[in-house]
Amino acid sequence: MIRSSSTDSAQLLKARYGGGPGALDAVNEIVASMMNHRSVRAYTDQPLSAGTLEQMMAAAQSASTSSNLQTWSVVAVTDPASKERLSQYVGHQAWVKNCPVFLVWLADLARLEALGQSRRMPTESLNYIEMLLMATIDSALAAQNAAIAAESLGLGIVYIGGIRNQPEEVAKELGLPPRVFATFGMCVGYPDLAKMSAIRPRLGQSAILHREKYDPTAYEAATSAYNRVMDGFYTAQSMKPQGQWDVHSLKRVSGPEAMTGRDRLTTALKNLGFPLK
Repeated sequence: MIRSSSTDSAQLLKARYGGGPGALDAVNEIVASMMNHRSVRAYTDQPLSAGTLEQMMAAAQSASTSSNLQTWSVVAVTDPASKERLSQYVGHQAWVKNCPVFLVWLADLARLEALGQSRRMPTESLNYIEMLLMATIDSALAAQNAAIAAESLGLGIVYIGGIRNQPEEVAKELGLPPRVFATFGMCVGYPDLAKMSAIRPRLGQSAILHREKYDPTAYEAATSAYNRVMDGFYTAQSMKPQGQWDVHSLKRVSGPEAMTGRDRLTTALKNLGFPLK
């Protein structure tokens, strides 16, 4: 396995943590590629090379899937008019309409229901929230594999959670049958190197890595340190958050008015054919 140098590892750790979680050996090229991830919202006009999307799907289908049920699908959207409409549904995010390919990842229980009907077998379990949760997890695991594959091929991606702002409209646009729900979108394309964003730092590992038992106080010191790291990042990137990271984040979870329409997700899911027992 090829390994990156200790210098490269130190630079990646500094970018990801604003310092580092401690001394680490030089990481291999796969881990280095993953640590180098950043959201890409500006793309060139270059279309994806032939076979690229299929390679991404092969990687996606190599992800773990609960009980091998494979309860996910994806719609690849390249039509400019469709991308324009979808960009409006997700909060007028320009990169959705400007990227070469917009992938909409789906929790898909319709396939199993159709199989049950064709085999004259019951599918009552599909009515329970566990199945929707499983399908959502499946779609996320598949998408992250696809993202890693895309970045290994020189592409950039950004996830679009705003696809859940108006679920019914998205379903109509993509022709989704009942029991199919768009979990998130993903812009894919070759990055415009003149407009590349920096690696965004994350909370220190002490906040998220618990050993043996969960420590409910672990976040305290880590958050204080992270606020300082993010203050520097916001300044360097000319970003204007709503206060330090913790305050900015809490404002995002302050109530239904901060959820950009997703507070009605239970109603939307029922409209899309999920009883949610």
